[in-house]
Amino acid sequence: MSPKTVVDPGASSAYALIDADYFAAKVLDWFDHYGRKDLPWQHDITSYRVWLSEIMLQQTQVATVIGYFQRFIDQLPTVEALAAADEDTVLALWAGLGYYARARNLHKAAKQVVDQHQGCFPDTIAALEALPGIGRSTAGAIVSIAFGRRAAILDGNVKRVLARFHCVEGWPGKTAVHNELWHIAEHYTPSYRSHAYSQVMMDLGATLCTRSKPQCDHCPLQQDCGAYKAGKQSDYPGKKPKKQTPVKQAKLLLILNTKGEVLLLKRPPTGIWGSLWCLPECDSDTPVNQWCLESLSLAVKERQCWPQRRHTFSHYHLDFIPVVVDEIGDSDAVSEQSLQWCLPSSCELGVPAPVATLLADLAADTVR
Repeated sequence: MSPKTVVDPGASSAYALIDADYFAAKVLDWFDHYGRKDLPWQHDITSYRVWLSEIMLQQTQVATVIGYFQRFIDQLPTVEALAAADEDTVLALWAGLGYYARARNLHKAAKQVVDQHQGCFPDTIAALEALPGIGRSTAGAIVSIAFGRRAAILDGNVKRVLARFHCVEGWPGKTAVHNELWHIAEHYTPSYRSHAYSQVMMDLGATLCTRSKPQCDHCPLQQDCGAYKAGKQSDYPGKKPKKQTPVKQAKLLLILNTKGEVLLLKRPPTGIWGSLWCLPECDSDTPVNQWCLESLSLAVKERQCWPQRRHTFSHYHLDFIPVVVDEIGDSDAVSEQSLQWCLPSSCELGVPAPVATLLADLAADTVR
């Protein structure tokens, strides 16, 4: 059966849309046979669980999210529980997932749902987009999966499927390309089986239409896919223009008191690692003793420098040298930020992944 071409004045002249029912039938049949149906957020479906999973899955692989989702739900099973939790609890549950603005917005949005919507998630795209951290695609996923109503989605996986299917030129981060892909997504989204359709479009991108080595021979869209027919799967979607990634350098200080506790500072709510507990950080060319005395009113003695490590953020590399130092005298550190001493082997605060690794290394080093 060949698809029927649809005359669409809103589409780019570079391609022609095909019949939406034909497209939906192809992918939904594949979903019925091969789609993922046992992920933890696919059971006991509620708007809270759908929302939480969608936020966690932004920029993060399913395999990584599963454990985080389960721990989060176990401790904060409802939107009311999340709204009532303190920020440190939320960030501790999120620690290691990265892109921490997602967690802060999650907390803010939960408070708004409780305060402004009596604990019930709104069921329209516009009302959901008014909540912190929810964009058009996430709102569409909540409406379609949690409420079973027609709503298009366009996450990274769906962009890849549609860009390849229609050979849409250009990087999806450009407004014109982004809008073009939304136009296509809206066209193909059916008015029936909304939950299954949203799930299958994400599944196709995550399991078959992957960035590299796509499994085209198993794809239900293969015979109609423009990129496959042209043998140019790797050309779509277009790549983000490359820019040289800057490198910043610093020292991360593992300051130990006489009890073997390490000093952590809570970062400001905005910026890198916002509101997380981190090690004190100073410029790479600043003497550690001087910085601790001037910034923390703390006298220290440098014990050991560990080899340089690198952590990559979305827009720069951080090359840092961990420095182990011992506090001299009593613990009287002061700072404009909140601070806390904790044992490196049993820290339950929300810390970013590189700091968690350093604390684990410090605990192991102490044991030795």
